[in-house]
This record gives sequence, C-alpha cells and structure tokens, in this order.
Amino acid sequence: MRLILASQSPRRKELLGQITGNFSVEVSRIEERRDPAWTAEELPRQLALQKALDVSSRSASDLVIGADTIVSLDGVVLGKPRDEAHAADMLRMLSSRTHRVYTGVAFCRDKKELSSFVQCTEVDFYPLTEEQIRRYLKTGEPFDKAGAYGIQGKGSLFVKEIRGDYFNVVGFPVARVARELESLSCADGFSAWI
Repeated sequence: MRLILASQSPRRKELLGQITGNFSVEVSRIEERRDPAWTAEELPRQLALQKALDVSSRSASDLVIGADTIVSLDGVVLGKPRDEAHAADMLRMLSSRTHRVYTGVAFCRDKKELSSFVQCTEVDFYPLTEEQIRRYLKTGEPFDKAGAYGIQGKGSLFVKEIRGDYFNVVGFPVARVARELESLSCADGFSAWI
C-alpha cells in the first residue's frame, strides 16, 4: 500500500514529510463542487474529501489524503484572492479582528472515505495600515493562500495571537494527521513516525 497526498501545496508536502518520507503526490483533477448549504466548518472537509476520492479512483488500493483550508470571518469564507484588489480587501477585513482557519482532511482507500475531520484555529490580527497592506501585496505572498496571508511567511507579522494548532493555519494539522494515519494504517503495516 502506498500513501498518496492529493495536494499540489508545497507546504502540505513539507508537513507530511515530518510524519513520513514514504509518500507520493498526485494532484486531484476534479473541479471542486461547493454546496451553498455547507457551513464554513463543513466546506473544507467536503473539498478535502472530493480531492481524496478523485485520486483514490485512480489508485484504489492506496491510502490517499486530501486536504483543504479556508479562512472564515463572521461565517464568511475567504478563499484565495482573485487579484490584488481582492487580496487588499481581505486584509482590510481581517485587520484588528479575530478569524478562524479551518482545515479539512480526508482519508480514502478503494474509492471510499475511511475518515475525515476538520481542525479549527482562531487567529487575531493586529491593526493593519494601508502602507503595510501595500508592502505585503508587493511580496506576492498573499495570492495563493486562503485569506490572502501566509502565517509561515511575512504574513506572520500581522498575527497578534493564535489559539489552536499553528500548522493548521499553514494548511496541514500535522499532529492530528499523524495520529489519524497511525490509527488507520496499523492493520495495513504502514507506520507513521510516532
């Protein structure tokens, strides 16, 4: 049995590497389906499941991990920004506020869901000036990240406090994934790092 990460995120690949070096990456080819009835908490779990099921359909006997991360402010989902103006608007919304970062993780094999979960971390931002937002946009960092910031990069300068798993904000709750892998794969001979 192989372990496959169904994500093109270099951050997720690096973080899964903290658990095991014995995995491959296969990017999902599906067009994500979003149901307007899904809450901010349910959305990333559903998207992660879609990705994992898609890859599992091509690698049926392998264990596939899908993941998706969103930022939620007062129940409004902030995904990846469309452009610079959209990124600036998101950062203005997050300024001086507390938001939640939800990462959904799904585990599939034989085109079936084995398990899934959603991890939540609360993040408080300092007040942001227009000049700080402008300088941050020039870094290019916000454009491929939910909520238009990366806590592992220069976006960390905006973060006043977090409550919960830091790695969840990066996009992959490492400790919880490791424990889930351990419980799922003991019978199959796969051993996570812990």
